[in-house]
Amino acid sequence: MKRRGWAGHLWTLLLIANLAFIWGNSMLPGSESQQLSDGFLHYLSLLLSPLGEYASMALRKAAHFSEFACLGVLLTGFFRTRGRGSYVPAALCGLLSACVDETIQIFSPERSSSLADVWIDFAGVLTGIFLLHFGHILWTKTRKTHKSEEK
Repeated sequence: MKRRGWAGHLWTLLLIANLAFIWGNSMLPGSESQQLSDGFLHYLSLLLSPLGEYASMALRKAAHFSEFACLGVLLTGFFRTRGRGSYVPAALCGLLSACVDETIQIFSPERSSSLADVWIDFAGVLTGIFLLHFGHILWTKTRKTHKSEEK
């Protein structure tokens, strides 16, 4: 097992902050959540204007995807610093987090739960896992290239 060190603690702290952000937003009443989305929609109106009446929904789904892509990166890093296989546990914990997120929304005023959102969230987690994996491959190749050039 690898030692955690400062990197392990940093991954843990960022992971907790990300989950607090995600689940904190899910606890907001529907009207407050919609106000938040509308505020962002105002700033992104030029970009999202071709979507017309679907712009708000698209923004909300993109936000779900993005939050959970970050979660996928953080879960992978978290498990990697603990010396365990990182991809399967990260994916399973990401799926569980998405289910918890939608369950929280069942109990939040003016909110509802959606199986489609679980799948969007999980797709975000898998994308985050892939991005960290791809970034690690690029980093490793770049380091090897630089080391071979120095010799």
